[in-house]
Amino acid sequence: MKAKDNNSFERQQQISRKSTFWEKVRGAGIFDIDRWQEIWQAITQNKSRSILTAFGVFWGMFMLVIMVGAGDSLQKGMQQEIEGFATNSCFVGTATTSEPYKGFKKGRSWDIVNSDLPILEQKIPEMQYLSPVLFGNRSNVIRGEKSGSFNSKGVFPNYNEIDRNKMTYGRFINDIDIAEKRKVCVIGKRVYEVLFNNGENPLGKTIRLNGIYFQVVGVTGNSSNINIGGRAEETIILPFSTMQQAFNQGNIVHFLAITANPGVKVSTVEKAVQDELKKLHDISPTDKTAVFSMNMEDMFTMFLYLGLGISILIWIVGLGTLMAGGIGVSNIMLVTVRERTKEIGIKRALGATPGNIMRQIMTESVILTLIAGVFGMLLGVGILQIIEIVTRDTDFFLKNPQISFSVAVGGLMVILIIGTLAGLIPAKRAVDIKAIEAIRDEN
Repeated sequence: MKAKDNNSFERQQQISRKSTFWEKVRGAGIFDIDRWQEIWQAITQNKSRSILTAFGVFWGMFMLVIMVGAGDSLQKGMQQEIEGFATNSCFVGTATTSEPYKGFKKGRSWDIVNSDLPILEQKIPEMQYLSPVLFGNRSNVIRGEKSGSFNSKGVFPNYNEIDRNKMTYGRFINDIDIAEKRKVCVIGKRVYEVLFNNGENPLGKTIRLNGIYFQVVGVTGNSSNINIGGRAEETIILPFSTMQQAFNQGNIVHFLAITANPGVKVSTVEKAVQDELKKLHDISPTDKTAVFSMNMEDMFTMFLYLGLGISILIWIVGLGTLMAGGIGVSNIMLVTVRERTKEIGIKRALGATPGNIMRQIMTESVILTLIAGVFGMLLGVGILQIIEIVTRDTDFFLKNPQISFSVAVGGLMVILIIGTLAGLIPAKRAVDIKAIEAIRDEN
């Protein structure tokens, strides 16, 4: 019996708690249809003024969505441009000396040579990949009756770890090609389109470059748009050793492509390579112009900070515009409170609490800003979608412009906050109205 009584008592407590909760909800007016009708009537009573008031919030949200979408798209475009390129890389080449040293006059030209490579690898363990690069002049390339003018470049196989090429056909240069000085080549996408029929398998076919025949072992597809020595699509890649021998380049290296080990700053490796090359070629340690270098890590970091700065600026401008719209809503709500002084006084006389009045005014403010903000967001998302469809198959710099779900939710939260803040001062003004004075008010 006692157990049954305890269970009955617990059920009564649960029912009581549920009843109390729903009473609080109804007391807050969440499901009060009359209250929502009153709010809607207050907003639509003067449609022109409500529309003009909400336009500031609408425009602010629209511009925020467009700018955030464009900024995100710009960053995607920049990332796509460098996709596949090692961000921890640098390129080192030669220039003329600017200081006399060990009997050599300033203005001396010098060359990196093959024998420098094993020394650099031995002396600088922080390097991950090292590939010499040899550039050829833009030359006429022939296959049967088809021909075109293209660049040529000699590299090591590990160059593909620095500037990664997506292979459409075949393979990249390998170690056996280097060791045996094979007359093979990897051609760019544009070279394939000019010299071969669409869909034709080029592997094993030969092309003639500067009178020398090379067998095609691979075709590169899309690669990064960071072009070292010309556009990758219009370049013929040869084994480094083959290019040196076939085109009488001796033991000269035009360029060094280098990456640093994970966790090592590229600038550290860059400085070590410069110092070692100066020692090997009798160049003054203080000569700042003799060794040319290009640090890709610094460039990528600059792009990163540029994108971050653009994002911050976009949010500052967008939120500023939204705040300006919120101020407009607050001002109009003050005018509305002034016009409804008598109505508010009557409500106070009939027993409406200050909390009821504040909730009424603040809810009107939130609903007005929320409707305007949602319409602005929907229009902005629609415009971004149209841009994405129109530019999908083009080279337009904006790539897939859109906003993320988190940005959309964050935007709605900002609207709710602005709507609440915009209604605070008018709500406080409404609460300060004395019932008897409001009833006597003639305005």
